[in-house]
Amino acid sequence: MRVAMVSEHASPLAVLGGADAGGQNVHVASLAAAMAAQGASVTVHTRREDAQLPRRVALTAGVEVDHVDAGPPHPIPKDDLLPHMGRFAEELRRQWVADRPDIVHAHFWMSALAALQAADDLGIPVVATFHALGVVKRRHQGRRDTSPPERTAAEAMIARRAVHVVATCTDEVAELVRIGADPRRVSVIPCGVDLRTFTPAGAAELGRTDLRRVVVVSRLVERKGIGNVIEALPAVPATELVVAGGPPGDDFDERPEVRRLRRLAERHGVADRVHLRGPVGRNDLPPLLRSADVVACVPWYEPFGIVPLEAMACGVPVLASEVGGLRDTVVDGVTGVHLPPRRPDLIGQSLARLLADPERCRAIGRAGARRAAARYGWSTVAAATLGTYASLLDAPRLVGARR
Repeated sequence: MRVAMVSEHASPLAVLGGADAGGQNVHVASLAAAMAAQGASVTVHTRREDAQLPRRVALTAGVEVDHVDAGPPHPIPKDDLLPHMGRFAEELRRQWVADRPDIVHAHFWMSALAALQAADDLGIPVVATFHALGVVKRRHQGRRDTSPPERTAAEAMIARRAVHVVATCTDEVAELVRIGADPRRVSVIPCGVDLRTFTPAGAAELGRTDLRRVVVVSRLVERKGIGNVIEALPAVPATELVVAGGPPGDDFDERPEVRRLRRLAERHGVADRVHLRGPVGRNDLPPLLRSADVVACVPWYEPFGIVPLEAMACGVPVLASEVGGLRDTVVDGVTGVHLPPRRPDLIGQSLARLLADPERCRAIGRAGARRAAARYGWSTVAAATLGTYASLLDAPRLVGARR
């Protein structure tokens, strides 16, 4: 099967940690590689952000990354990319006329917008995965939402016209139906985790022997709830908080969110126990996760969230907000603990109870590793995705785009 994946802002080659580089980049790269390992030929089309990059770059056997010229060849915040999607679509169409894929899988709403335009009369089925929905983002962020005003209407159109929508969690299905998706054309296929890299076996980073450790791995944006964990820390004595994530570069200490989090730690008297590590390479992430007594993932909202899976696969209990995909991946009382978002008081209470019971933590960690291995390996996710593609290609043409 020849698969074209479209990921306009989230390149599988990107350095993680920036404002627009996170879970979607990992998802696209890992899904493409896992599908290729099962026999598919995959091209990932992403917008060129560097004039020096070759047009095509091999990601792994069977996967090429295509750098599409659409707008200036430098990084642009994803919320400013919409004016360049017409050019992006034109270039996709030119390529697909010359070298037709069997199916297109668009990741994020602007990718789907461009893909539907490019494939409009070519008869190529377009599958969409939103990764995040504008209506949900606006609900939680209000005036802080920087999405283009066209986003909500565009997503509703995509939900109706795409041949199929792959949601990453059950919570998203109801949201999709509310914006007009036909539930018969929606399926849930979760994100995955690299079970060869993230495993309970292996080295753990050495920490202080006199302190327990809570780890957060996240982009440094307010809605990820890192500040709530800092606010909870006074209720959890003898415990350090290590925060890994953020954009690369020499100006890390000057970034507004870094400065805000450090001021917050000082205000709550825990600055000596809060360590903002900055970006951490993928090879260094498993030892960091294994060093944790608990991994905290407490966003205000979260479309899916890959870090809980990575922590579970490493055998570490997860403290998770009961939002989005975390409702599916983290089983309350079994592989972690759920709590409402934006509740530092409950974060503190939950951390204190977990850290006071090491045997319970170990049992939760073992259960998490079993669940990750059974359900969330990328080979499992890729097989489900390819199965969905195959069912669409074998179906009558009535599954084509709805107008």
